[in-house]
Amino acid sequence: MEKFFIAQVGRTVGLWGDLKIHLHTDFPEQFKVGQTYHSDRGELTLSDINPNKGTVRFQGYESLDAAKRLTNAKIYATEAETKANCALGEGEHFWFDIIGCKVMQGDELLGEVEDIQRMLDVDYLAIKTDAALLKEGFAKNFLLPYIPRYILNADTDKKTIFTQDAKDILEAS
Repeated sequence: MEKFFIAQVGRTVGLWGDLKIHLHTDFPEQFKVGQTYHSDRGELTLSDINPNKGTVRFQGYESLDAAKRLTNAKIYATEAETKANCALGEGEHFWFDIIGCKVMQGDELLGEVEDIQRMLDVDYLAIKTDAALLKEGFAKNFLLPYIPRYILNADTDKKTIFTQDAKDILEAS
């Protein structure tokens, strides 16, 4: 069962076991009181959350000394938990659904999405170039901005992303 990194616990705040939370997800709504999360320190159940202050508290860690043991803990969610707790808008996709997609421009396979990198507020698809294009002397890998200028459609059911002008970026790489 693959788990995805969604947050990291920071330093303690105050005297009652509150901890800073550093989100690594676009879906803060998945953090709910009473919900249990996977962490590198074991299972953690959220007993309080204050989105305005960016703090959380976990059951069994309500004292300052106990909470300090969770500093730098990493919190994870499974794919099923993420899909159950996060509502996507029209045209939105989870990263784990985009990774592994074939990237097509017209009828030509450009490559496959290996990873996604966020720079400032733009997501970039890290694409491993198809072997046929490598033989033609194209770059081994390239980054494609996930913006309407280049992305026409993403069909995660068919694991295919349809692009326009993406090959121009590949040629310039």
